[in-house]
Amino acid sequence: MVDLLEGGAVSPGHRRHGPGNNGKKPSKKSRARRNKRGRRRKNKTRNNRTPPPFLPPEAEEGNIEYKLKLVNPSQSRFEHLATQLKWRLQEGRGEAVYQIGVEDNGLLVGLTEADMKASIKTLKRMAERVGADITLLREREVEHDLDRNNRKIAEVLVRKVPDDQQFLDLRVAVLGNVDSGKSTLLGVLTQGELDNGRGRARLNLFRHLHEIQTGRTSSISFEILGFNSKGEVVNYSESRTAEEICECSSKMITFIDLAGHHKYLKTTVFGLTSYCPDFAMLVVSANTGIAGTTREHLGLAMALKVPIFIVVSKVDLCSKGTVERTVRQLERVLKQPGCNKVPAVVRNPDDAVSAAQQFAQSACVTPIFTLSSVSGESLELLKVFLNVLPPLSNSKEQEELMQQLTEFQVDEIYSVPDVGTVVGGTLYSGVCREGERLVVGPTDEGRFLRLKVGSIQRNRSACRVLRAGQAATLALGSFDRSLLRKGMVLVSPKMNPTICCRFEAAIVLLFHAKTFRRGSQVTAHVGNVRQTATVERLQGKEELRTGERAVVRFRFIKHPEYLRVGAKLLFREGVTKGIGHVTRLLPDPLDQNLPEV
Repeated sequence: MVDLLEGGAVSPGHRRHGPGNNGKKPSKKSRARRNKRGRRRKNKTRNNRTPPPFLPPEAEEGNIEYKLKLVNPSQSRFEHLATQLKWRLQEGRGEAVYQIGVEDNGLLVGLTEADMKASIKTLKRMAERVGADITLLREREVEHDLDRNNRKIAEVLVRKVPDDQQFLDLRVAVLGNVDSGKSTLLGVLTQGELDNGRGRARLNLFRHLHEIQTGRTSSISFEILGFNSKGEVVNYSESRTAEEICECSSKMITFIDLAGHHKYLKTTVFGLTSYCPDFAMLVVSANTGIAGTTREHLGLAMALKVPIFIVVSKVDLCSKGTVERTVRQLERVLKQPGCNKVPAVVRNPDDAVSAAQQFAQSACVTPIFTLSSVSGESLELLKVFLNVLPPLSNSKEQEELMQQLTEFQVDEIYSVPDVGTVVGGTLYSGVCREGERLVVGPTDEGRFLRLKVGSIQRNRSACRVLRAGQAATLALGSFDRSLLRKGMVLVSPKMNPTICCRFEAAIVLLFHAKTFRRGSQVTAHVGNVRQTATVERLQGKEELRTGERAVVRFRFIKHPEYLRVGAKLLFREGVTKGIGHVTRLLPDPLDQNLPEV
């Protein structure tokens, strides 16, 4: 036995001690530390393999439903389940997410393969009963100490076309520095064809000759991407028209393509404030990183409290190390005290589904995609994300807005042959129907003029009824176009709208080269209103410096405007920038807001 030990063999129960231990046995403390490290390693491996054991408890409101199992329900139980599904679809404005194998308190129990198949079959029958389709988003395994059989939980998306044939519409503002690939990415998504590396995909998005010649967007354009009830992409491929896309889609993503160049900043700010985007997509070029107006656009979206996700484009042009460096640069900026965001890099479909759900629930989460419009790398992950992305407002909030009087914001004005004057914009509240009589204003004299709505179009297809939160164009027939301007509103004659030349706002000065004081002139953006305003008074202060707050009285220098108390304010002049909200309207006694015949 002694010879064996001397020859290097180690008997059970003995441990060879290295030179670092000087031949001594390890102490109890070091053994305990080693055992603790081993347990931590085991737990880390187990956590990588399985999802967390709990989800948040099920909420009574909202479009997310937990079901432990749906195996062979009785007829009365099936009717109850179908009614419950209909409620969840209504809460999600046509979309619902079912977590199968999860208890109501959020415990991940899991189901065997046979029970899971039976549950999904039952859910499919329930969906057919209410006129919907189901899509399996993902399946995950759950580990249990007592039961060694593989158990799974499933996440299923249920989607239907709403009863009134009004598809779910989400608006996404596209931001980013010039030449970052915004228009090319939109062209690839909406046309269904990859780019050739020289900008072919973006040509259909440009509205002006100089945009085609320079390759730079200078105006606001709109592009649509649809998803049907099964979650499949519906776009302009297969020679579809806009009307066919609207007919085939249960969910529509409307991209608002904004300008990246600094000299078109006022157009970009107008697009962010007037078109009320639900989300913002910041496009960053992988080879240039954070450059130009990228930080400014990120700051604008955060100031207006628009949830933002990031797309790193052109990954085919640079090495993997360069892409990783750009992603790390973005993560550092997002984690800074001014942003306080939690970056989440999306690397697989499972990440895309999780990112979409967390993104809508928490304003802190910022998904990051790395993709190429030329090779198509990771493009599918962005489509999965957009397909699963839920609306920010639920049906109850929209119903409350629809109960209010009609208010339509005028963002664009056109003259169409054989149609007449057409206005484009967003319905802020109420319901607008064909043939409805409204008043438009305020004019330069502060009056409102009567008019009649002819026809309505949404995404280039006819629509009889327009509901709160939806964007559309309204035909006004022979109404004189010269009487209209951007920033006006079409409202119900019953509203008796309040207009003003002066208003007060609580502001914070984001940046100023010197000091901000009485007499300063800025360009004020409040919703669809954009006009130069003069600072009349700073309450309690003589001047403001960068980072300071105050209540300021502004006065429009040209004509009165229609404003709402609580509306977000963004003002700028050169490098001067500030944000705030309207606290008080000060209508002039001479202003009259009665409608004219």
